[in-house]
Amino acid sequence: MKKELLIIDGYNMIGSWPELVRLKDKDEMNDARDLLLHELANYQQYEDIEIRVIFDAQLVPGIQKSYKKYNLSVVFTKEGETADSYIERMIGEENLLITQVTVATSDLAEQWLVFQKGALRKSANELYKDLQLAKKSIEADAKDYRFQSYRRNSPWNRLQLDKLEKLRDDLTKE
Repeated sequence: MKKELLIIDGYNMIGSWPELVRLKDKDEMNDARDLLLHELANYQQYEDIEIRVIFDAQLVPGIQKSYKKYNLSVVFTKEGETADSYIERMIGEENLLITQVTVATSDLAEQWLVFQKGALRKSANELYKDLQLAKKSIEADAKDYRFQSYRRNSPWNRLQLDKLEKLRDDLTKE
């Protein structure tokens, strides 16, 4: 089985995902980047894939910087280098027989280049939907885990417990 590597154009996601757009519009770019990384870290853990997030240096000028945050690889390109050119170079280095590279960007020109280099592409919207599905799956798994301990001490099955929980919630609303 091939190792999966998801390369993400960070500012492309910030410009597309609703909660990140709100932060960007309020000039809270650091908070938007941090929220993006936090969400992606959960997704990375759940999907068991490697994620690298690339940010253009245009919004954070200075020397190229790479670091780990929330167990993600984060790269700020060097000044004058776009995230697109960095990603193109990375595809050439990483898209091997043992690694399947997917690039998350909504930039159409970049998507075509990704295809030409043999990698897969995912739009910002597709990744956002995948993240939302993963969140729901995580919640369901957590609920199942919580109910496992109830089942050991209770004659009730999961369906009955769900109905009781709903009834309790309905009664407490009034």
